[in-house]
Amino acid sequence: MPDSTSPEPPATARDGRLSYAIFQLARAHRARAAAMLRAMNLHPGQELLLMQLFDKDGQTQAELLGCVGLDHSTVSKSLRRMQDSGLLTREPASHDRRVMVVSLTDAGRALQEPIADMWRTLEQLSVRDLTPDQIEAFTTCAYTIEKSIGDHGRPVPGAELD
Repeated sequence: MPDSTSPEPPATARDGRLSYAIFQLARAHRARAAAMLRAMNLHPGQELLLMQLFDKDGQTQAELLGCVGLDHSTVSKSLRRMQDSGLLTREPASHDRRVMVVSLTDAGRALQEPIADMWRTLEQLSVRDLTPDQIEAFTTCAYTIEKSIGDHGRPVPGAELD
């Protein structure tokens, strides 16, 4: 049975234990994923762009931007690096030369199975000490928290303004 005791957060974060735990989890998960990506000569986040292109090749940069939730400069820099590495091409769209269409090369397509393997391995590492019910509950909670954070600052429907 795994040790379920959680480390004591720094005093400043004691009133934000959940947030601190999320930070620690995200940091550990990202570090493991980054090491696995380095083995494929990829930087974190590039696999997210590739996965979108595996599902639908020939997307515009704007479409990719909307799918991955990263800022424009990060996506643009990543796509440029990936183009320089021979994983994809970026060409002006026939309907509007200002719009760039992103397409996979054979080298980019060849990464689909290694990236799928990486995500399977990362999943296995992540859930190895959890029951199926815990996995389901955690996944539901994680998406609920993500929605709460994303909704912060948006007007509450039906709320009256003073």
